[in-house]
Amino acid sequence: MSYNVELPSEHSLKLLAPQKSKESVLLPMRELAAGKRALAEEKSKKKPRFLPAGQTTQMIVGASPEADGQILRLSQAMYRKFSLKRVYFSAYIPVVKHSLLPDKTAGLLREHRLYQADWLMRFYGFSAEEIAGEGENLPEEYDPKCAWALRHMELFPVEINRAPLEMLLRVPGIGTVGAYKIIKARKFAALGFGDLAKMRVVLKRAKHFITCGGKFYGAENETAVKTLLALEARGERYEQLSLFSEENALSIPSPSAAERGNGANERYSLLSTAANAESARTGQL
Repeated sequence: MSYNVELPSEHSLKLLAPQKSKESVLLPMRELAAGKRALAEEKSKKKPRFLPAGQTTQMIVGASPEADGQILRLSQAMYRKFSLKRVYFSAYIPVVKHSLLPDKTAGLLREHRLYQADWLMRFYGFSAEEIAGEGENLPEEYDPKCAWALRHMELFPVEINRAPLEMLLRVPGIGTVGAYKIIKARKFAALGFGDLAKMRVVLKRAKHFITCGGKFYGAENETAVKTLLALEARGERYEQLSLFSEENALSIPSPSAAERGNGANERYSLLSTAANAESARTGQL
C-alpha cells in the first residue's frame, strides 16, 4: 500500500499540492504501521495477514528546492517510524509551464544517485547524515558510497583479511554478498586480489581502498583516485524507474544463515531499476 508524500517538505506541499497536508499523508502511514506492529505482537497462531507487501511512498525530486540531504533525512525518518518497505523517487519533468515550477527537469542522474543513497541506508548501515549534509546535493561525478569514502580517506586502505563486516560494507566495489563471502572465506585462508575477483568484487574501484596481505594496488594520490572513479562513473546507465516493468523487480537471495550467523531465512525483495539491483548483487556500490 502506498501513501505518497509527493514533495519533500510541508512548505512545498502547501505551495504545489494544497489539497494535501502533511498530516493527511503521515496519519494513515502511522496508523498502518501501528496496526502491523500490534498484529505482530499477537500470540495467536492463526494471525490474519495485514499488509503482507508492506507500505511504500513516493516523492517528486526537483519540482521544489529541497536538497538531496533533506530528502534522505525524510526518507530515513519514514523508514524508522513507519517501517516502510521502500521510498520511491521520481525526477521532475516539466509538462506545463507555471511560475511555481522550474523549467528544467531534475535529471535521471539525480534520481539514480538518490536510489543509490537509499540503498546505502537500507542495506549498508549508512545514515542520511553520513551521506550528505542537509543542504547538499549528492555529487554527480561518482556514487554516494565513493563520495563518502573519498571524504574519509583517513580510514583507508583497510586490510581485507582483518577488517570487520561493517567496514567491508563501506568499501566501494564491495557489496553485501561480497562482504559476507569475504568474512566466510578468510576463516580458512588468507585472501588475495585473485580471490576477490572470483567473488565478483569490483577491483577497479575497491583496489584504491583495500590491501590484501599488506599489498596495495590502488592509486597513491587522492586526486588520481577521484579522477579514476569519476571516469568510471561516466559509463553508468540510469533510467526512469517503472513500477510496472517486470525487469525492474528482482528478488535477490540474502546471504545464507551460516554466513549471517543466525537461523533466519530471508530474501531481499529489491524493487529498483535492473541496473541498481544488479549493482547490489555484484557489489557495484
